[in-house]
Amino acid sequence: MPRTLIRKDPSNFKTLPLFVEASPDGLSYQSLGQPLNFQQMLERRRPIEVADSSRFSVELANLGVSVRLTLRLHGRDYWLLVRQRRPDRGDTVLKLISGYVPAHELNLPLLTAIQEVAEECLLESADGWLSGRFADTWLPTPYQGALRYRESSHFRLSPLSGAARPVQCGNLTLLERPRAYVHLPTASLQLVYDLSLELPRDARQLSLFHVDECLEDGRLVARLERRRPDIYLLALQRGLPSGGLFTLRKGELLPASTRGVWLSESFAEQDGWLVRDERVRWKDWLQRYGVKPSQRRALASA
Repeated sequence: MPRTLIRKDPSNFKTLPLFVEASPDGLSYQSLGQPLNFQQMLERRRPIEVADSSRFSVELANLGVSVRLTLRLHGRDYWLLVRQRRPDRGDTVLKLISGYVPAHELNLPLLTAIQEVAEECLLESADGWLSGRFADTWLPTPYQGALRYRESSHFRLSPLSGAARPVQCGNLTLLERPRAYVHLPTASLQLVYDLSLELPRDARQLSLFHVDECLEDGRLVARLERRRPDIYLLALQRGLPSGGLFTLRKGELLPASTRGVWLSESFAEQDGWLVRDERVRWKDWLQRYGVKPSQRRALASA
């Protein structure tokens, strides 16, 4: 039975629309207009058109962040993906850990990104739940009232190589150089941070779970459902996808089916600063890396 971890008032969330200017050399954004609540932001997320993919100025509904999180396990690297049901778009996709950036963090979206890791990616060891740390910053423990976090052991987040083109908030160049794209179907600017997750050496029988919030009776509710961990490990080989998809339960990698799987827009083709698709089929995405169907079947059942 799902376990309720927290209930929140969605009216506490406020963000700001953006004005974005892009050129072949970089992209900058700044806040625009009055604060928006969650519903007002969603109403602005409507398809837009941009003629030139490398040079433009445009008003957007919001700023979002994602984290491409790389986990090293048993000598092999994996990207962590989470399952999301999107009622507004009528689909279910695997996506990067992600979230909306509130108004007070528009100039520090990295903070939002690491908070999303703490909220969405739960790591349970034989001795309790793991908290995390990024450099000198402790990640929040959002479910402290419901889960027992270990005090003597934690995981570490570290930046990996950043994108080549700089992104600025006003005149401030963002640290860690996230990849940026404007998603035309939702009129949003998305920043993707490339981070690694290092496990503590004493983590035993590790399990991974995804927790996401859903709106119920006017409240945002987060639940843990052990029977549906909804977090997946995408196997890499020399930094590229190899076709294997797994879950992790008590230290054991369990193969996951890839039949009918779709990935979110962050995996779609990017043209300049623009992404036009809402989703991409798993098999089509793998074909871009030269992974053949026979390889996928073999790796998925390994």
